[in-house]
Amino acid sequence: MAPRKFLDFFFLCFSFLFLFKFSVVVFADNNNNNVSFNFPSFTLRNVTLLGDSYLRNGVIGLTRELGVPSSSSGTVVYNNPVQFFDQETNITVSFSTRFSFSINNVNPSSYGDGLAFFMSPDNQILGSPGGYLGLVNSSQLTKNRFVAVEFDTRIDSHFDDPDENHVGLDIDSLNSIKTADPILQGIDLKSGNLITTWIDYKNDLRVLKVFMSYTTSKPEKPVLTVDVDLSEYLKEVMYVGFSASTEGSTELHLIEDWSFRSFGFLPVRSRLHPHNVSDSSVTTVPDLPIANSTNKHHHKVGLGFGIAGPAFFCVVLAVFGYISVKKWKGMRIGKGQKTELVAGPREFSYKDLHQATKGFHSSRILGRGAFGNVYKAFFVSSGSIAAVKRSKHSHEGKTEFLAELSIIACLRHKNLVQLLGWCSEKGELLLVYEFMPNGSLDKVLYQESNHGVLLVWSHRINIVVGLASALTYLHQECEQQVIHRDIKASNIMLDGNFNARLGDFGLARLMDHDKSPVSTLTAGTMGYLAPEYLQYGKATEKTDVFSYGVVVLEVACGRRPIERELNGQKMVNLVDWVWGLYAEGRIIEAADKKLNGEFEEEEMKKLLLLGLSCANPDSSERPSMRRVLQLLNGEAEPAFVPKMKPSLTFSTMSLNIEDIVSDED
Repeated sequence: MAPRKFLDFFFLCFSFLFLFKFSVVVFADNNNNNVSFNFPSFTLRNVTLLGDSYLRNGVIGLTRELGVPSSSSGTVVYNNPVQFFDQETNITVSFSTRFSFSINNVNPSSYGDGLAFFMSPDNQILGSPGGYLGLVNSSQLTKNRFVAVEFDTRIDSHFDDPDENHVGLDIDSLNSIKTADPILQGIDLKSGNLITTWIDYKNDLRVLKVFMSYTTSKPEKPVLTVDVDLSEYLKEVMYVGFSASTEGSTELHLIEDWSFRSFGFLPVRSRLHPHNVSDSSVTTVPDLPIANSTNKHHHKVGLGFGIAGPAFFCVVLAVFGYISVKKWKGMRIGKGQKTELVAGPREFSYKDLHQATKGFHSSRILGRGAFGNVYKAFFVSSGSIAAVKRSKHSHEGKTEFLAELSIIACLRHKNLVQLLGWCSEKGELLLVYEFMPNGSLDKVLYQESNHGVLLVWSHRINIVVGLASALTYLHQECEQQVIHRDIKASNIMLDGNFNARLGDFGLARLMDHDKSPVSTLTAGTMGYLAPEYLQYGKATEKTDVFSYGVVVLEVACGRRPIERELNGQKMVNLVDWVWGLYAEGRIIEAADKKLNGEFEEEEMKKLLLLGLSCANPDSSERPSMRRVLQLLNGEAEPAFVPKMKPSLTFSTMSLNIEDIVSDED
């Protein structure tokens, strides 16, 4: 053991010295503030998708192939903000970006509207479809701030477009400062070919240039040159990304690769003596006098060791580190819990979570579910609040823990609860989420009327739209489709602005797009389960749509999916009750009485019919979540809902009631 301990001690000491020696270089580089990234293909670890954008096979799609005359608008944003201005040195950065895109359409007569590369202080920028290119809100034209290069494929007189094939520089408006026709250099934006584009901005020269080519070779002549000073608009940090839109067309906008770099900030060492111009640009190393050949020999030997020594120890250190990390992983995660985790969520220590929840005290419980209890955690050191989900000590709990962790860690959407981290210590399985100030939807909907805040109509509409957006993302925009399987009011959280955040992925399952789902044991909550799911135990996106429809009816009616009649013993199903009123021409009477009529009657009717359409017993008649979102946004006509509720019959029963997991939260 002694030699082994000595060897470990030796490597530990050398590792410390080695890392200390090179930590200055890493620190200086990290504080340079120049940014560089390169994505030969895309993953959800690096970008956030908004609107209709999606990721498939490493390629970003900004708009979807929809039936004319539908509309589509999507945005993709690089996750990390980019610093464009340094207050300390009063320097605005220069930048260069390169990306490859294609614009195509199965119907050449319906082209429009185009895409744009943008820089904005807002990482949630998502404008209207059509000529607004997903950059500008049609009702608030001056709301969004941005610097963008547009690649426009339709003439829009509102923005003084010169033609239907032009490139332009836009600043806070789609009225371009200057435009150019790429056709003059043989580039047709609507050719469907892959177009490689370079955008260079030199702050010292105050000039922006756009180059385009069908090959990967950068041409000498730019398509567009604009003499412009962007220092007024590139303030502090900005987000970079792409947006695109269509209106009454099916134009597809794809981004296949992307690289970006900013440059021009002074090195950290330069900022220490900004008054010394010569020192800020060049660091000189004085020549050492060499007295004789012996010194020269020693110098060569020292140089040899200086190069070979660190290289040798780097290799040894890498091997030693690999073995140590592998051993550590085995101890930490355990034999049955090895899983690949993305770099986003971090691992919390059990000690920190135990302290933050006061030892998981009952007074800190926010909610209870099939997975376990959820606790409010207050971290004194940072002053932050989080929600900690603590699993039950069972094999099922561990399985759900790993399922939820592997799924939600890869998902990024503004209407999903954000996973902050996890912990697997002392036999505990813990997930840490961002804290939702307004709790769960069911708690707000069904609270006593004299307590809390009434969920007003505008909030209810916002919740329904947000949930539809989240499910559209899960079903159609992820690289792998996610079927949630447990959509219900208690799993929908509300942030400080009453925006819906879908959570609890313990029952979710991943599957490849366009493949039949695997039959699984029925799981979920009675009242939200689709008839075919109860019968066959097969979860599909249409079973999620059914559950969504029930939630929509809850939000509109203020009633639970299954309720006992007043002064009676009979249980009433919400879908049946609303459908009965609809058959009698009295559907508006289903509206939540607590609203006191403070809603638009046509909007209420539209929402109730949407709920019935989604909760249709016949799964083939239910709309997709994409269609639901279009309907809510006024971009599609409502589906026909029959006056009488369709009835279905099944030949055999495949599951007993014991197979159904019910959680009445």
